[in-house]
Amino acid sequence: METFIGILALILGIAGIIGSVAPALPGPPVSWLGMLVLYIWGGGTNGAGDPLSTRFLLIWLAIVAVVSVLDYFVPAYFTKVTGGSKWGGRGAMAGLFIGLIYPPVGMILGSLAGAFAGELLFAGKDTATSLKSAFGAFLGFLFGTGLKLICSAVMLFYIVIYAF
Repeated sequence: METFIGILALILGIAGIIGSVAPALPGPPVSWLGMLVLYIWGGGTNGAGDPLSTRFLLIWLAIVAVVSVLDYFVPAYFTKVTGGSKWGGRGAMAGLFIGLIYPPVGMILGSLAGAFAGELLFAGKDTATSLKSAFGAFLGFLFGTGLKLICSAVMLFYIVIYAF
């Protein structure tokens, strides 16, 4: 039974990494579920024989919550940092959500196109400034995806340590 629980947790950890790039799955929360499975049914110990603790699990829950929330706001923030207005930030968010139809390319292009359209059409900025804002949205998307990947990869590492 312990082997089954370990394999299930490992599958959830790998699915979390995939979900960090593909938006059909919420990456870090799925990886955290792998750790939760180990905690509830498997327990598991690390190389030093220490069991997976409640405190450790709750700390990772907080990290997952912060990373998940940041992922939605980072593209808009980067758009503003690169000179975009609230219209560029809103356009980046709208484009990101519309782009969920064709992940991950749709999310990238949607974020870029949304920020560009928001700046060009609603803020009345020129093409060069609008493109700069769109580039900021793209950087924000990459940063958010990177955060999710790092978070899920570290949790997968701990799943392997505690399960096997």
